Amino acid sequence: MKFKFSNPFNQNKMSQEKDNPNNSDNTIDNEQVTPVGEPFSDEISPDLPPVDEGNDLNKLKDELAESRDKFLRLYSEFDNFRKRTQRERLDLLKSAGADIIIALLPVLDDFDRAQKAFSSTNGDSTLKEGVDLIHNKMVSLLQQKGLSKMESVGKEFDVEFHEAITNIPAPSPDMVGKVVDEAESGYLLNGKVIRHAKVIVGN
Repeated sequence: MKFKFSNPFNQNKMSQEKDNPNNSDNTIDNEQVTPVGEPFSDEISPDLPPVDEGNDLNKLKDELAESRDKFLRLYSEFDNFRKRTQRERLDLLKSAGADIIIALLPVLDDFDRAQKAFSSTNGDSTLKEGVDLIHNKMVSLLQQKGLSKMESVGKEFDVEFHEAITNIPAPSPDMVGKVVDEAESGYLLNGKVIRHAKVIVGN
C-alpha cells in the first residue's frame, strides 16, 4: 500500500502565486525598458573634450610643410652627392691619365732634342723623317687627351707657369722681365699646369 505526501512549502508557494497573479507583470513594469527605435540624446557628454577643427587643420598644415621641407632637403643632399660623385670620378680618370702623360713628357723632350740635333747637322734625311713622323703622331695623340705645350719665349715671366733657373742681361729693353730662353718646355693638361717651364729671364 503506497502513501502520498505533499510538501507544505510547495503548497504555500503555489498559494502565493495564485493570490498574486500579477507578480510577473509587476516585475516587468518596475524595470526600465528602452523602447526600440527611441532616438539617442544629442547632448554631448561632459567627459569628452570639444573638437577644435581649426587647430587640427593648422596642425596638419604644419606637419605637411615640415615633411615637404625634409623631402626637399634630402633631395638636395642626394643631388649634391650625385654631382660630387660624378666630379670625383672624372677627376680620378683625369688624374690617372695625367700620371701616364707626365711620365711621357721626358720622351717628348728627347724628341725635341733629336729634332734640334738634326736641324744643326747634315744627318740622314730618312732618319730625320722617321723621327719627325713618330714625334708628330705622339704629340697628336697626347693633344687629343688634352695636352698642350706652353709658348714661353718672349712672354712675361709668370710664376704660375714658369720656373726661373737663372737671370741674364736682357738682349733688348723690351725683354726685361720676360723669358729670354727656355731650358725645358712646360705643359698644360686640360688647361692645368702639369709641368712648369724652366726658363731664363732677362733683367
